[in-house]
Amino acid sequence: MADAAMMAAHPDAYIGCNFDVTFKDQCTLQTCCLAQSSFLYRPNFGANLFFAIFFGAMAIPQIGLGIYYKTYGFMIAMLFGLVLEVVGYVARVLLYNNPFNGNAFLIYLICATIAPVFITAAIYLTITRIIVLYGAQNSYFKPRTVAIAFMFSDFTSLVLQGAGGGIADTAGTKPDQQVGVNVMIAGLILQVVSLFAFAVFCAYFAWRSRTGVLDMAREKIAVRGRWFFKAFLGSLFLATLVIFIRSVFRVAELWQGFDGTLWNKENDFLVLDGAMMGIAVIALAAFHPGPAFLGQWAAANWSFRAKKTPISLETRSKEMRRDYSSDA
Repeated sequence: MADAAMMAAHPDAYIGCNFDVTFKDQCTLQTCCLAQSSFLYRPNFGANLFFAIFFGAMAIPQIGLGIYYKTYGFMIAMLFGLVLEVVGYVARVLLYNNPFNGNAFLIYLICATIAPVFITAAIYLTITRIIVLYGAQNSYFKPRTVAIAFMFSDFTSLVLQGAGGGIADTAGTKPDQQVGVNVMIAGLILQVVSLFAFAVFCAYFAWRSRTGVLDMAREKIAVRGRWFFKAFLGSLFLATLVIFIRSVFRVAELWQGFDGTLWNKENDFLVLDGAMMGIAVIALAAFHPGPAFLGQWAAANWSFRAKKTPISLETRSKEMRRDYSSDA
């Protein structure tokens, strides 16, 4: 039985229902009602097409700037996120044509949910370069440690959200579907916690940089003093904030379930997911790290592999004498 409040809020969605049809893939708009589809509405064709085109267009500056300034890691992460956004919104366009299309729904659910994970990965890569630019001594953790920690969290969030989406869409019963939803919620909560921890770490590093000793290399001083670099730092803050807002919204949306109020209000989704991610990718393109860092992007590079401590000639000589004495 449908919830009375949902029927009152979306009366048109229950017109022409045919509950003799067991699987929604067997439905059409002529034989079933929208309440038998994945939403209590038909996705807005124009709005979803706009976001699909918009995110696709935003890939162009990322490719151009990424190649020109050789910010390849940042570029690849952004492109993965943008492509997933495009695919997710194209799937919603397909759901307008056929709201009962299970494959399109699964593609939308997974792609639109995990796309921001790659955008945050690009942000995490950037903060490690900022640490090197200001002075690694002002960070309690090495850039390598920061990158590994946040990217591992990102990867775990990605796996949970993707797996949960697959379970939720292919489940044959409501309890099994809820298991998938719960797994997705766990992934989204992990993303929210990671973004909050990232914000705390950035605040800590900013405080240490203001009160500590900075790297006084001439080139790094010049980059830090440019207005564009300061605007770039502001764009990172803005992008992180709106992605955090989006992730909190998705947690609340899925917490209520597929029958909840938020899940069935498209305008809320378009504003708190689509528009928030739109603001994030605009900020990260308008104030791209390439022109912000200039040549210091490559200079601020670091390695995932821990550096071995070099052995001095004196120490090596002592070891050789000790080995010789042992052999004698």
